[in-house]
Amino acid sequence: MEYFFKYVIFNNTVLTYITVFGTILLLVLAKRVISRFIAGKLLGWLSGRKKNLYQQKFLNLVIQPIEHFLIAFICITAFDRLHYPDILDFKLYNITAESIIRGIAVIIMVVFFIRLCLRIIEFVASILEEKAYLSENITDNQLIVFFKDFLKAIFIIIGILLIIRFAFNKDIGNVLTGLSIVGAGLALAAKESLENLIASFIIFFDKPFATGDIVKVLNFTGTVEKIGLRSTRIRTDQATCITVPNKQMVDTVTDNISLRTWRKVELKLELSLSATAQQLRGLSVSIKDIFQSKRAIEKYSVYLMDTGKTAHIMAIDFFVTINQTLDEFNSFREEINLDIIELIAKSGIQLAASSMDVVVKQS
Repeated sequence: MEYFFKYVIFNNTVLTYITVFGTILLLVLAKRVISRFIAGKLLGWLSGRKKNLYQQKFLNLVIQPIEHFLIAFICITAFDRLHYPDILDFKLYNITAESIIRGIAVIIMVVFFIRLCLRIIEFVASILEEKAYLSENITDNQLIVFFKDFLKAIFIIIGILLIIRFAFNKDIGNVLTGLSIVGAGLALAAKESLENLIASFIIFFDKPFATGDIVKVLNFTGTVEKIGLRSTRIRTDQATCITVPNKQMVDTVTDNISLRTWRKVELKLELSLSATAQQLRGLSVSIKDIFQSKRAIEKYSVYLMDTGKTAHIMAIDFFVTINQTLDEFNSFREEINLDIIELIAKSGIQLAASSMDVVVKQS
């Protein structure tokens, strides 16, 4: 039996193979228990006293990445105990097979580790989003989504740098220096993308609008659904979805309709020239009396704006409280219009169009 364990196959004894594969098999059998233990420790560190509240959500996110990372780590560590067999001692483009295998192992480890980090970022962001929904400040929600995407991008870049350093044995400093000229060219080529990224920070810190606000920009009116690293997604009043680069959202005039304090209504009455000054004055007073009786109207103005060859023009402006829904506002506006039409009929004043005679001369 001792001879069997010391028997050498591909530069390694049978005992070494048994130890390596036994360790891997043991981990595969116990991976769920170990993963839950590690996940529990991470959850306690991230959520503190509310560990039980977020346990299931956290486990659903990180259990699988932790298992993959553990299996990759133990397999790579166990196989490292084996001596490299002579049969695989060859070079490919002056690169040894051993270095290729080690590089692939490092890439797998880094990918699984970064994937685990991304899942943890998602979990932390979900907790912060739940807390943000409890507050009245809507900008907290969009800030969390923005920095979640931003941190994910940062960790992906870190993963790429780790692969360059440990899988390809390249000095990151030298690589970055060597890429400086290329980076300058890429920066010029990606000038608009960088400008949009900077504009996204301006939006979040200056807060001209937030997710859920109704805005008017570039002749489009709609609700802001998401503010990303590069662009802002808006659901228009036509139920379509448009994507506007953040730079344009910052550079152009953006009307945030949600921040208005009143809704303004403008009317222009074109009255017949046959109307006397007394009739016009009486109509103006009657319209003001209607506005004074409506609690929803905050401010108003009624005046004879102009008179000319075809009509007397009376301008009517009034502001309605913002706490009305759109349907309520339209109904209220209809009510005001009908009241004004009744007043015009009672005053005996005709509209300009109704008093115009068309004369056709035949030569």
